[in-house]
Amino acid sequence: MEKLTLRIVLLGSLVGLMAGALVILFRLSIEQVQMATLPDGRVGNYEALPGWLQFALPVAGALLLGLLFDRLPPALRAVGIVHVLEFLRFRKQRLPFRNALVQFAGGWLAIVSGQSVDREGPGVHLGAANAALIGQGFRLKEDEHYLLAAAGGAAAIAAAYNTPLAGVIFVIEVFRLRYAIHYVVPVIVATVMGAVISQLVYGPHPAFSVPPLPRDSLADLPVIAVMGLLIGLLAAVFIGSVNRVARLTIAWRPRVMFVCAGLVTGLLALAAPAIMGVSYDALNRIFQQHYGLQGLGLLLFAKFIATAVSVGARLPGGLIGPSLMLGGAVGGITASLVGIQWPALGASVGLYVLTGMVAMMGAILHAPLAALVALMELTGNINIILPGMIAVVGAEVVTRMLVGDGSAFTTLLEVKHEREARQAVESAGGEKISPGS
Repeated sequence: MEKLTLRIVLLGSLVGLMAGALVILFRLSIEQVQMATLPDGRVGNYEALPGWLQFALPVAGALLLGLLFDRLPPALRAVGIVHVLEFLRFRKQRLPFRNALVQFAGGWLAIVSGQSVDREGPGVHLGAANAALIGQGFRLKEDEHYLLAAAGGAAAIAAAYNTPLAGVIFVIEVFRLRYAIHYVVPVIVATVMGAVISQLVYGPHPAFSVPPLPRDSLADLPVIAVMGLLIGLLAAVFIGSVNRVARLTIAWRPRVMFVCAGLVTGLLALAAPAIMGVSYDALNRIFQQHYGLQGLGLLLFAKFIATAVSVGARLPGGLIGPSLMLGGAVGGITASLVGIQWPALGASVGLYVLTGMVAMMGAILHAPLAALVALMELTGNINIILPGMIAVVGAEVVTRMLVGDGSAFTTLLEVKHEREARQAVESAGGEKISPGS
């Protein structure tokens, strides 16, 4: 596509509209079930369940998911941001919408059953895949298919967090969308439509209950710099853990690796039930200082292990939300330690939690600019940009020094290609093809 046309802009707006609607539908379908089944009718209130159910729910859900995925042909098991990334980087065909249907059902079951994954990864897949569905009625070029899929993914991020500009930057950094006016304008239009749909349903409020932030945070900058370096180390360990789990389970059947992930989550949930599901309610409680230092440490440990295993085992959910949760827990721990050691500093919990969130997200996804833009859009406070930049850059530098340029997504994509290559060799040699998804 060599120039910007009215048709591609209009198609971008339609893709954004549909992506926003799909993301909201997916979110509402999860929330309605949670309100109908969880104690007190509260979304994400897994903490109020009896202990045996906190263990049994993720195990049973993982078993059901595994049995369903075992019955699917391998091509239909490809879901999530990794699937979209593979299409945008390597393939010249439309994203199959059948995979998006699997993503909707699988992601819904994973989150409702308390797996440690998010709804944003499935949302990006749904948003990108609807572009191929819309484009069936038009004779689109390969570049136009590519662009509309990227626009749908960006609109999904905008609808999920009410962060339209961060959605644009996300596809540039994560999907490597080439920056040019004729590429970016349709993406911008799509994110605007996605954010509008989100605001019509949930209002113009931020995705998280952010407390007031200080206007002058210069005194906190040295601590935030150290926190950013530590987050970079944790992000590198997380990416390495996901890689290790993915390689360990490379030839496992879905029902085996999913149940193993469900068992890990269920066991950890007995000690820290807040790790179950999307965990945004727990993140809001971190902002409100409901957890002590010990509780934050336990939450960080349990969420880290459960998410690394769940993502590495390729459960049909995302990792953007868990990365925010992990960073928020680190920020809460930092604020608590600063308050204990240097009470005169007057540390702001919101400042540390927010900068921790975006630093961890940026490092795990290798999307530092998208993280910073999300920080600005979530808070509307320009004074947080300087500490945010320090934390995000520090985390990004450390992560790249330790694990290179590979994000959690590209790591999973590499393992997927290795698995496919192994299956091709086995098939050519007349051996039984590995059943791993």
